[in-house]
Amino acid sequence: MNIFSFPASRDRSDSQLQTEARDWLILLTSGQATVADAKALKNWCAQSPEHAQAFEQAKVLWQQMAPAAAQVQQPPRHFGRRAFLGAAIAASAAVVMVRVGVPGGFDGLTADYRTAVGEQRGVDLSEGVRLELNTQTRVSQRDQGIELLEGEVEVLANAAQPLKVQAGKGWLSAAQARFNVRNTDHSVCVTCLDGSVAVQVNGRNLRLDSGRQLTYTATQVDEPVAVDTQAVVAWREQVLVFNNATLAHMVNEINRYRPGMLVLLNTELGKRRVQARFSLQQLPGVAVMIRDAYGAKCTELPGGVVLLS
Repeated sequence: MNIFSFPASRDRSDSQLQTEARDWLILLTSGQATVADAKALKNWCAQSPEHAQAFEQAKVLWQQMAPAAAQVQQPPRHFGRRAFLGAAIAASAAVVMVRVGVPGGFDGLTADYRTAVGEQRGVDLSEGVRLELNTQTRVSQRDQGIELLEGEVEVLANAAQPLKVQAGKGWLSAAQARFNVRNTDHSVCVTCLDGSVAVQVNGRNLRLDSGRQLTYTATQVDEPVAVDTQAVVAWREQVLVFNNATLAHMVNEINRYRPGMLVLLNTELGKRRVQARFSLQQLPGVAVMIRDAYGAKCTELPGGVVLLS
């Protein structure tokens, strides 16, 4: 069980749910909420229609009282049971928070190269090898090359000896190639942009040529497919491109680049297919764009947290 969530109870009264929903809002509007708290709220709302309805009712009340609430600072000791317990867990369970909040987990804390939320940077790794790191990326040097602990990197290799890249459970190797590697949510996606890349994963040896993409996890290796490489590396031009993606996927991707967090609470809305293109400069106002384009309700909270329902 996720330690940030509580089991649903069939005999839980409406007043109990309303109290817990209120405590969630107290926590989220305290200015001390984390991304992990926002994710935990999403899981809490998904436990039952009654949970989601209780939170919607609490939001309405919060919006009505927002002007007065803005003048009041609620210290943690005044939180309700759920909010207090969540804060205590967040403070004491450092292991969980590091794994949730730091790209690459504990290894990410000591990575040789890293980027913050929304940051991109280039690194000349060695003669003939250059890395372009995308947002929230952690890369460590290894004896035979590098390891992508988390995030996304474009690799340009023009060297005498093959560069080896470890990503998840797989190894990539290339001497004359340009390729994009993404390691997020326990899944690795490798796209060959130019030249060819050798991939070793789960006992298989594959070769990716220009325009081909391979996705794998610790237990599964998909077949290589042809892709639009310009869309894959649009981030290099400070652009995000979504072609027939779900709104939920788009929100998750935007969260990689945007401080704070968009929390999509409407499951059905999240299934909608979208065709969109954003520059990174537009992301501060992207919640309003989603509201206007897809009819989502937006509730803005401190810390850059925006609830979409």
